[in-house]
Amino acid sequence: MPTLEESTAAVQGAVKEDRFTYLTILEYHVETPGILPVLNRILQDDEELTEDIGWDLIDMLLPIEGHEECLETVARFGSPKEVYLRLTQSLGSLAEAWLQEDDNDDGGDGEANDPTFSHNLTLFWRTGEAHRYQKRAPLPKDKIPGAFITLLGMLAVVHQRLRAKFPSRYLGPALVQVLRAYRSTPEMTASVINLMRTLSGRKRPPLPARTSSISVANPDEDGDSSRNAPDPEAELEEPEEDVKQRRLLQSFVTYILFWYVNDNEMRWSARLLEKYYPERCVPGRKTNIDAYQDEEERQKRDGVVGHLVALALDLGIHESEGSFVSLITETPAEPDADKLLDDFHNASAEVQVSLGGLICLIAYWMFSVDVFGAQHPNPKMYIFPHHLNWLEKFLQQDPPEEISSKHVGITDALLAIGLALQHRNLIVAPSAKGKGEEPIINTMAYHHHLSLILVFHPDIQVRNAATIFAGKVFHAEKSDTKRFEILEDLFANCDYPSLKACAVQWLKEEIIEAVKSKPRPSELEAKPESESGEKDSTATTSSPSSYFTSPESLDRLQHYVFPDLRFLTEEDQEKGNSNPQAILEYWAVHGVFLLQAANFAYFLFGGASAYRDIVPPGMGAAVEHRFAEPLIGAAGAIRQGQGWDDEKATFAFAIDRLCDVPFH
Repeated sequence: MPTLEESTAAVQGAVKEDRFTYLTILEYHVETPGILPVLNRILQDDEELTEDIGWDLIDMLLPIEGHEECLETVARFGSPKEVYLRLTQSLGSLAEAWLQEDDNDDGGDGEANDPTFSHNLTLFWRTGEAHRYQKRAPLPKDKIPGAFITLLGMLAVVHQRLRAKFPSRYLGPALVQVLRAYRSTPEMTASVINLMRTLSGRKRPPLPARTSSISVANPDEDGDSSRNAPDPEAELEEPEEDVKQRRLLQSFVTYILFWYVNDNEMRWSARLLEKYYPERCVPGRKTNIDAYQDEEERQKRDGVVGHLVALALDLGIHESEGSFVSLITETPAEPDADKLLDDFHNASAEVQVSLGGLICLIAYWMFSVDVFGAQHPNPKMYIFPHHLNWLEKFLQQDPPEEISSKHVGITDALLAIGLALQHRNLIVAPSAKGKGEEPIINTMAYHHHLSLILVFHPDIQVRNAATIFAGKVFHAEKSDTKRFEILEDLFANCDYPSLKACAVQWLKEEIIEAVKSKPRPSELEAKPESESGEKDSTATTSSPSSYFTSPESLDRLQHYVFPDLRFLTEEDQEKGNSNPQAILEYWAVHGVFLLQAANFAYFLFGGASAYRDIVPPGMGAAVEHRFAEPLIGAAGAIRQGQGWDDEKATFAFAIDRLCDVPFH
């Protein structure tokens, strides 16, 4: 490698050479430590040189440490159109570098380590399009975010300088490459926010220190725009361009919002739950609301989402809020990828916004109104039919995959919307009426989707919010027959112990409420007499919850709530020895349900006489024989099993509970 003195002499002395020769000389010397400040002074002093070769310097300098000042000079003095096009290509190279790094990391399954991978790969890449932009060796993964920030800073400056007849034709392809190269890190998202602030035409203040300590280079705002060279090929802009660019930016910001929320834990539903039901918060334990106020990392997330939402408002996305609900309800969750790309490249005014982004936008509006006391638009929507439709749209195709990995953040946003709608008592839309003017409500389908969230979501706080909300929805169903059908369906068709445990708890709550509402004997005896002197039988209708005080109903459910566990001991007798590890592992999987069933047995058989009155004859002995005795008999085997200490503790509690149950 040449010395700094040699490189300085070569770079300064070759300025008068033809441009191709000068670029060749630069290629040899630019990696010399300390040479870039020298080159930057040359580019600033010779604007004609920068205009001629600036766009060629982008890929040359981007891999080199300390490239930022030189490339800012290129953005300010290079030919706007040529630099714009090269920036678009360079962003494409970064996107391809991510793909190559993902391939190297996990044998082609980049989605495993990168949540955003599947989203922008599916929507913004055409088959066979990869590696189209790669001109040099791809940047290593740790250098991609810094290069991305530099390129977006340049893009903000160049777009301000561009004076083209159709600037949207430059903007659309560039935004596609930004979306391809974007990953939802705090720094890369901050650079997108900086770019959007410039492109939207609104100068909001930078991210406040309290909500974010993210600071990235922003040459458009921090630099001196008065130094910008004019566009030497300036043209008059077509009148409709403003609308086209605004529509492109509206779509762009919704995709960024979608991906950021999907990849970063926001816990909107958990925080709303604490706001609506403060009595459920454990005294002395830090709440989610407190955590997002006190912890810097969580403050950053709220700050970033708040700025993205504010930018969407700056772009006028709220002006069409009335169509949000119908758009989300009527449009497929996954857009036509080819059409989406074509619309971006052609700057179509019909380019589709991200439905997931709109859901995040609505969720944030509702959340921030109730938690922060903010003022936001209020789209007109209801649980039935709108929210049910959205749950089906995003969670129905493959619930385990969609809830646990693909739509983690969107699931939280959907749950937050449901909680807010119920809190506002926006249950059934006025138009959701049948021919007999009875509202069309599919509570079972709605409850089914909430149940999937409480089973599959990876965040226990979101699962807890889904559990409580599902219980609220279940108990709010007016028909006791429908409530019973929901429970019976859960017990009969559910394979998930955690959900069956919830169903046992809901059954217990229904029985308690039904017994409370059941008329006392004195009330039954005090029937009013008709004019003929006879008791008026129509004056005493059954309790609205009488289905849950019926022994026949409980008899239908008893084999689901208290399953036959005799195989735990019978299998051991056949083998002539015990298999403690297998029994312990069975409890580890099913214990959450079986423990709830043991508690329910204590409530039903050992509780108040009013509860014992609804037990069918012979049920106590049957439950003791098929459920309690096998579990108690497995206690020795459980203690001999290896590991699972927490599960052993819950098993011991269940056994103690069952031993206290008076089954007879």
